[in-house]
Amino acid sequence: MPAPDRVDQLPIRSQPSTAALWCLGAHGGAGESSLAELDPEWSAAGHAWPVCNSASPSKVILVARSNARGLRAAQAAATQWAAGLVSNVELLGLAIVADAPGRLPRALRHQAQVIAGESRVPGTFPGWSRGAWAPHPCSKTLRVRFAASSMT
Repeated sequence: MPAPDRVDQLPIRSQPSTAALWCLGAHGGAGESSLAELDPEWSAAGHAWPVCNSASPSKVILVARSNARGLRAAQAAATQWAAGLVSNVELLGLAIVADAPGRLPRALRHQAQVIAGESRVPGTFPGWSRGAWAPHPCSKTLRVRFAASSMT
């Protein structure tokens, strides 16, 4: 898989501590810190791939807004990971944070599917909405899927 242009890549940052799950915002305003607040064992990655001094890979969920800019940034980040430019990171999926109420337009839904397929992102978690972080029904879905992936 070809790598995205260097200017479109997220930085890689060594983290002094580990987290059960890192929430990585693909762009500013993605919602990574709000998502990380759902569980005390989760941490916001600060818009950089978290690499910890651990034998096991960092577990990461990519976070992006459901607009064209957000999905393009998510695609670049997922492509960076799929191209092998990020080591010791396990990408668990993509959380798409709703940018506006209602259903995504068809073109944006298609773009989210393309990101998941082309970049081999294991799963997408659509439907997060602004201001509805907890107890949002998706938080349970995300926790269940994360727990299942942690056991394998």
